[in-house]
Order: sequence, then structure tokens, then C-alpha cells
Amino acid sequence: MRILFYIESLRAGGKERRLVELIKSLSKQADVEIGLVLTTKEIHYTAIYETRTNIFYTERKGIKKDPRVFYKFYKVAKKFNPDVIHVWGNMVAIYAIPTKLLLSVPMINSQITSVPMKVSKSLLGHTIPFKFSDLIIANTQAGLNAFKAPSDKSMVIYNGFDFTRINGLKNPDRLKEELQIKTKYVVGMVATIYEKKDYDSYVKAAVIILKQRLDVTFLCIGEGETHALESLIPKAFKNHIRFLGKISDTESYMNMCDIGILATFTEGISNALLEFMALKKPVIGTGVGGTVELLTGENGILLPAKQPEKLAVEINGFLEDAGKRKTFGQKAFETVGQKFNVLDKVNEYRSVYDRIRNV
Repeated sequence: MRILFYIESLRAGGKERRLVELIKSLSKQADVEIGLVLTTKEIHYTAIYETRTNIFYTERKGIKKDPRVFYKFYKVAKKFNPDVIHVWGNMVAIYAIPTKLLLSVPMINSQITSVPMKVSKSLLGHTIPFKFSDLIIANTQAGLNAFKAPSDKSMVIYNGFDFTRINGLKNPDRLKEELQIKTKYVVGMVATIYEKKDYDSYVKAAVIILKQRLDVTFLCIGEGETHALESLIPKAFKNHIRFLGKISDTESYMNMCDIGILATFTEGISNALLEFMALKKPVIGTGVGGTVELLTGENGILLPAKQPEKLAVEINGFLEDAGKRKTFGQKAFETVGQKFNVLDKVNEYRSVYDRIRNV
């Protein structure tokens, strides 16, 4: 089985990490040979170098939609001779269409990785790539619905979580000392700070709680402009709401938290929520997109967007009840193990590859 993957880069991101984890597991299968085509040399997930992967660079020159990439994609595929090509992104899906047609090789399309509030109707957005794809795989049903993917050749394979990622984490108490956190409880939200994330409600909920109790520190972990959010925080609470920016070893900081939050306006399957859940942390998420497919009310709480008062009530409910935190955390952990285990997801992909090449 020869599989050729196309993606723009391996920069830090959920889609990129999912692909690397898939390749890591597939490369352990003796009968699989993997090729990876990148349009930039940006590689954050260096674990790719530890796999049996043939990496090809087809860099764009000068302009974003460089037409020469069509030929470069074809040239790599002609040499690699894949049984299946698997594209992970909009532009690579478009670039791979001539290769799929000229070599008569099945193409799997995994460009749907989010659930946007508004989907572009541009032909180059998804309409043409969908038409030429033999199978469309998204990581949420909500994503397939949002993009109106043809149901007769679409399916869902959820994110897989690799539990080895949470081995060897930093000691939570030592980490608190490093950050000079002296409160009994820590609440965390891990997400890029931009308009699609409802950090505004998270910060406002934190302020509501801090007016009642000062035994909590709220962490905002993710890069982005913080000035507007910081203006919402009374001076007395500045040390209780921390903006840590983009950090490495995120899992250790998440493990230090007592509660995990994801307040957002749109979402696929959140890797941050999965990580909190795998760490047995109780979680609260906004009931949009793929989060509805992840949280059930028993393994995590769903709330409407832009409701800081309700968010504050639910956070307080967890803070005041250790038994509730433990029960929800255990249910969350079981959900990840049963429904989002990375080995199960790799087996699902392998079954798809075997089936589609034999069609």
C-alpha cells in the first residue's frame, strides 16, 4: 500500500498534528509506504522525521496560487506511484486534481477541518475539489453539513488522541510555583485569541467569579491581541487572569488546571477539549459545531455563546463540588478512550485506503 499525502505545511495546527499522528501510526505497518508532499518547508511537528516517510517539497514561487505546482504535484506522484492520494487542505486539493485524473488514482479529500459560520461559495473553495474527490472525510458531521458535502461520498472520522502525549508532564505544583500562582484553583482556556473565539465571555465570567471569591486563577493560553480583553479586567483582579500567550508543553499547563473551558462561536472537534478530557478534567464548551458531537452533558457541559453569567454559574458549580469535578472528569476520560483513541482512528483510515484502492 503506497499512500501519498498532500498538505501545505506542518506548522503548528490541529489539522497538521492529526496528519502527523496518522503518519506515525501508519509508518509502523510493514506493508505501508508513505510519501508526503509539502508546498512550504515549514515543519513544526519534527516527529515526522522519526517516521518512514518520503518527504517532497514543491514550493510555490512568487505568487500564492503558483500554477507550476500542478506539474510539481504530478511529477512527484508519477515517481512515487501511489495507490491512493490523500489531500489535507483546499489549495492542495485543487493542485492534486490533474494528478488524480492523469494517473487514474483515487483521491481522498480531508480539507474540511472546521465548521465555519459562513461558507464561501467560491468554486475554488470546495465545489470543484469535492467533484473530483472519490471520498470526502471530515472530522465532524457538522463540518460536512456546513460545506454541503455530497452524502453519497462523505464520511466522518473523528480526531484521534494519542495518550502518549500526556506522559512525562511537569509537576503541577512546581509549575504553579514557576508562575507564582498561589490560588487553590486554576481554570484554563486554550485557544488562539481572535474573533472566532469567545474570550470576551470567558474573561467576563472570570470577573463575575472573582467578585465572589479570590481563590481562583484563570489562564488564557494562546497567541493573539489581548489589549481589549485586558481592559475588561478590574485592577484588583489583574493577577488572577493571566495571558500566557503561545507556549510549548501546553499539556503540562492544562494538567495544572482544575477545569477546562472552550468558549467559541464556531468549532470543529477541539484538540484542546480532547486534551483536557484525556487529563480527566471537567470541561465546559459552547454548544456549536463539532463540540455538540463531543460533549453530551454527562462528560462535559454545553452552553450558548455570549452568556458569561451562565458560564460563571457552571464554573462555580465545579469549583464548589469536588465530587462533580471527579465524576465529569472520569466520564470525559472514558469518552476519549472509547470514541477518540488514535489507534482506532488509524484503523478506520486504513480500512478506507484498502477499500478505495480496490474499487
